[in-house]
Amino acid sequence: KLRQNDKNIPTAVCFGRPLFFFRGGLIAMATTRIMPLHIGKGRTESSAISAIIDYVANPQKTDHGRLITGYECDSRVADAEFMLAKRQYIVTTGRVRGADDVIAYHVRQAFVPGEVTPEEANRIGVEFARRFTKDDHAFIVCTHIDRAHVHNVRPDRAMRKAV
Repeated sequence: KLRQNDKNIPTAVCFGRPLFFFRGGLIAMATTRIMPLHIGKGRTESSAISAIIDYVANPQKTDHGRLITGYECDSRVADAEFMLAKRQYIVTTGRVRGADDVIAYHVRQAFVPGEVTPEEANRIGVEFARRFTKDDHAFIVCTHIDRAHVHNVRPDRAMRKAV
């Protein structure tokens, strides 16, 4: 389905399938995978979120942090901010998530080698994340350049209609 983003750039969005981004008359195709993050055995929710953020924000993969963008959070302390948001949610709603509930989503968005610059990939990742979260949830986008293909990874707190 073709849509216009806030910069008037048409973007075709289809979850679980390749996404096409139109830029300057050229089409950039990203393969996107959305993976739910669970606590896992022997971990706390806080340690699970910290571990995924430590992985995606790795300075060796993100040009020493230059390719990290936070939305509604400070990427340097996003794990603490995500946990604070969870505590505020519990206080506001009284709902405590179950042990096997999704605590966050880890999104991987990969591009064909040479198709986009790391900066373009990061911008596309932010556009996708803002659309995916409907601008209602904090997230960070970390663009990795440690492989032949540029790819974004993005953890954010679990999104539910009640949140």
